[in-house]
Amino acid sequence: MIPSELLVSAYASGWFPMAVDPGEIRWYSPDPRGIIPLDAFHVPSRLARVVRAGRFRMEIDRDFEAVIRACAEAERRDGEPGTWIDDEIIASYCALHRAGLAHSMEAWLDGRLAGGLYGVALGGAFFGESMFHRVTDASKVALVALVDRLRLRGYQLLDLQWVTPHLEQFGAVEISRRTYLKMLEEALAVDVEF
Repeated sequence: MIPSELLVSAYASGWFPMAVDPGEIRWYSPDPRGIIPLDAFHVPSRLARVVRAGRFRMEIDRDFEAVIRACAEAERRDGEPGTWIDDEIIASYCALHRAGLAHSMEAWLDGRLAGGLYGVALGGAFFGESMFHRVTDASKVALVALVDRLRLRGYQLLDLQWVTPHLEQFGAVEISRRTYLKMLEEALAVDVEF
């Protein structure tokens, strides 16, 4: 298991871990880095209608371990030979969750976990790790709920690690590592709670 202190130190320095092979963890600090500027977050009109309909019940940290395990399973279904979320990553982030630093935003439907995401919160920075859905739009609604919460609480940085076409629709952009580290330093100085 990765010690929680090491994870916190790594995130505060712009690094994060991924499992690459069974039993092998590598550390990454991409350049460019993907973020969603919280003041420029975009909700596509169809998704806005889904959010307004209130179909999903949003929960925070109701079942963190189920969320991270579902994210790992979703990656395996996507045709990848393995997943960057292995048992060591799961154990490490569950420990970080118990320490109050990793959180899940969950979309529930009819009493079942329909989708969600998880990440790490340090100072005014939230580091998004992974998302999954079992019901159409559930992970997207969770992302909208996350951004609403981050804005309400005074967060300054939503780190995505890498920009994907899926995340571009929400306003995700790439910035240089240098710019990212400056933003990270400023965000870490902000005293907010998830």
